[in-house]
Amino acid sequence: MNVLVTGGCGYVGSALLPHLQASEEVDRLIVLDDLSTGTPRNLFGLDVADGFAFRSGDVRNYGDVENAVRDADAVIHLAAITGAASTHDRPEETRAVNYEGTKNVLTAAEKFGIGNVVFASSCNSYGRAASEDIDESVEPAPINPYAETKHDSESLLREFVSSTGADATALRMSTNYGLAPGIRFNLVVNHFVFRALTGRPLTVYGDGSNWRPFIHVRDAARAFAHAALSPERWSHLVYNVGSNDENYRIAEVARVVRDEIDADLDVTYLQDEHPGPSYHINFDRLAETGFETRYTLPRGVRELAEAFSESRKGTLEGKGMIEP
Repeated sequence: MNVLVTGGCGYVGSALLPHLQASEEVDRLIVLDDLSTGTPRNLFGLDVADGFAFRSGDVRNYGDVENAVRDADAVIHLAAITGAASTHDRPEETRAVNYEGTKNVLTAAEKFGIGNVVFASSCNSYGRAASEDIDESVEPAPINPYAETKHDSESLLREFVSSTGADATALRMSTNYGLAPGIRFNLVVNHFVFRALTGRPLTVYGDGSNWRPFIHVRDAARAFAHAALSPERWSHLVYNVGSNDENYRIAEVARVVRDEIDADLDVTYLQDEHPGPSYHINFDRLAETGFETRYTLPRGVRELAEAFSESRKGTLEGKGMIEP
């Protein structure tokens, strides 16, 4: 099949595209990206000369979307404004990209009879949930524009399924972390690792008791690929994506980073700062698809730390990335 990935030059996309290109089920890979946050550098390692097409465009522009969708059999819609806390400062832009952009993707998908759409949603939509072990039956209560637009876009996806009968699913992702070409350092685990390696204290907002589920970016990529290539296994509209064992309090994340890096680091608690959402998630529905994660948080932290270390020098030389 031909698979379109919107926002393919971003963090998750940079881990997803090689996975899709390596699949025997994918004949052609199409990427739509406006390169506002991603970069072609994140495509290093891909075969961009054979079975690959890049479409420069903005999901807010329907013409750009239609041009990319017309050649696809399945769509993985990643393009979005991320960084949930920062979206308080740009709510209109967030809605235009995340909600109106999704509407454009689904309108084009309906026009061209796309058989499957996989949408990147977020567990952030649950807000500050009082209960633990939250499954998909719990009604989201978003507390920032990012989460609001993700939740509202799920309603668009539901309407798309109702009107077309196509396969579609929203993957409510845990918080991503880990090594990938397009790595983001405004995500808590990656941010903590960088601070730890540069000898700076780990700063925790509030008392660190708020819960978050975490997923390695390569596990996230595998989940999107699984849903796109095996839609018959993903029979529900919405799935929480992560692992029951990978729910952590933020204070625990700081301890994991400190322990794995084996550094004598201070952890600073800013009690007067708002800690953001808190949600402890249940992933039992995900198990029904046959998909399961492979990474644990300690393993991902170690891998990321090693990528920064001098011990990686030989590997980088071998790849021609630095002179020996």
